Amino acid sequence: MYNQAEKGLFKGMNPLMTQVSIIMVLTTLVMGSLFTEASAQGVAMVRSWLDPFLEWYYVLLVAFLLFFMLWLGTGRYKKVRLGRDWERPEFTFFAWISMLFAAGTGVGILFWSVAQPVMQLHDNPFLTPGISDGDAAVIAMRLSFFHWGVNGWAIFSFVALTMAYFAYRHDLPLTVRSVLYPILGEKVRGPLGDLVDLLAVFGTVFGIATTLGLGVQQMNAGLHQVFGLENSTGLQLTVIGVIMFIATASVVSGVSRGVRLLSEMNFWLSITAVLFMLFFGPTQYLIGMTIEATGDYIQSLIRMTFHTNVTQGDNWQSEWTVFFWGWWLAWSPFVGMFIARISRGRSFGEFVMGVLLVPTVITIVWIGLFGGTALFQELTGTGNVSAAVQNDVSTALFITVEGMDLGVLTPMISTLLIVLIGTYLITSANAGTLVINTILSGGDADPPAIHRIIWGVFLALLTAVLLIAGGLETLQSAVITAAMPFSLVVICMVIGLLKALSKERFAPRHGELSPSPAEPWAVTDDIEKVTKESEAKAEIKAEEKALKEAQAKEDARIKEEERLRQEQAVIEALERR
Repeated sequence: MYNQAEKGLFKGMNPLMTQVSIIMVLTTLVMGSLFTEASAQGVAMVRSWLDPFLEWYYVLLVAFLLFFMLWLGTGRYKKVRLGRDWERPEFTFFAWISMLFAAGTGVGILFWSVAQPVMQLHDNPFLTPGISDGDAAVIAMRLSFFHWGVNGWAIFSFVALTMAYFAYRHDLPLTVRSVLYPILGEKVRGPLGDLVDLLAVFGTVFGIATTLGLGVQQMNAGLHQVFGLENSTGLQLTVIGVIMFIATASVVSGVSRGVRLLSEMNFWLSITAVLFMLFFGPTQYLIGMTIEATGDYIQSLIRMTFHTNVTQGDNWQSEWTVFFWGWWLAWSPFVGMFIARISRGRSFGEFVMGVLLVPTVITIVWIGLFGGTALFQELTGTGNVSAAVQNDVSTALFITVEGMDLGVLTPMISTLLIVLIGTYLITSANAGTLVINTILSGGDADPPAIHRIIWGVFLALLTAVLLIAGGLETLQSAVITAAMPFSLVVICMVIGLLKALSKERFAPRHGELSPSPAEPWAVTDDIEKVTKESEAKAEIKAEEKALKEAQAKEDARIKEEERLRQEQAVIEALERR
């Protein structure tokens, strides 16, 4: 662990990092509470100043991470293991995939799976004059797949892989600063390492607060739709309080089993919701739309990956792509640590293909069914989702369910979705406090419960302040601003990983290690050194093999002589008789 205090108020934590992060959050709370309007304007101003830069910077960064992860998963390092060479995966493949399912869904996808396709139906830069509504729907669906697909998961998978690699293969604490050990050396234990982890905490705190804010707004919309409760900031604050109380209570009581049961309930509720939309919605249209939009997504992936919207002169890129890439970056230490924890023993190849493809397929199916139902209602005139979204984005999911006109089933499925949102919020808040405190404790997987309680309160208050300061727009601006500093850490993580991998040996055959070809950037001296080391190791192995063979022959000779002596002794005994 890095710089843990052994006694006092901050026992088990890094005192300096904990104090700085608390001051940071308290400052935000005070500014947001006392100077609400000025804070909202300040966050918006920072975002407007950053947007022109981020519109191409995030595009390049995410594109690089996508191709970099594909190279790690299919190139010369694909057999490098997240752990010792002899280690095998800690979880079965099915269990691992199930947990990736939990990571691949959540509050965000529940919020945007309906709203995003509808909002982009007639408002995106890829529409051409005279395009039919049906083709526009396919494009809207394709863009939704893009913002929730492999590009975003490349961010999560990269952060998760690097943290797992240094934790399980190099025995360093499971925290962000460990990835920079090849660059900083022992300095990761000092102020530079603290700064790196603080940037990760900063992004994670605002990423979680944004997700909680979106989920609470949507839950409020559901409660209004089903039970007629007022759609207000006051009710949203109440919901935040209840969610954080339950999440914090599970920490105090140590009811880890309860959290696990909630996670399992999320899984089955999600499956139920998906099957409901498939069989009670326009089934044939949903299947066809999902297949066609998936094909369009695959064909257009490279074009969309490098799209900067520079020729359009509008805010589409800032409102959508910059926001989503910022959100993925801010959320990446949280999800990355979760994925790293469950992936010990996996090879790079297994890890990359699993983490990139499984959650992407899940989100495509989810958006295809939920977003497809909303688009069907828009195209056929049987719903009013578009008007509802213009008025309040958070109502989109429940207006879509209402538009299915299922009679008594409508409040039942809406209630199920409210419960699903609530359970996702609780598990996200619980896991969020754990990740924040793991980082602040220098990589301790079981940080002190009192600090998890404190951060549960901080997250609730921060979410409340962001909602009061301006709702959705302020939440989006806050997460984009918070993600920017951490993106610089991500670039340094790439360098650190490459430096560590340059000393790796990959296994061309299962269970056997051999020297790997030198990287293009390796210098001649390095190549000669690697070659000499490889030859020396080969000679040692040959000598060991020869010694073993000689020893085996000697043992066989001794056994044979002993057998002959025993036979001779028997013969002599018989002759004496």
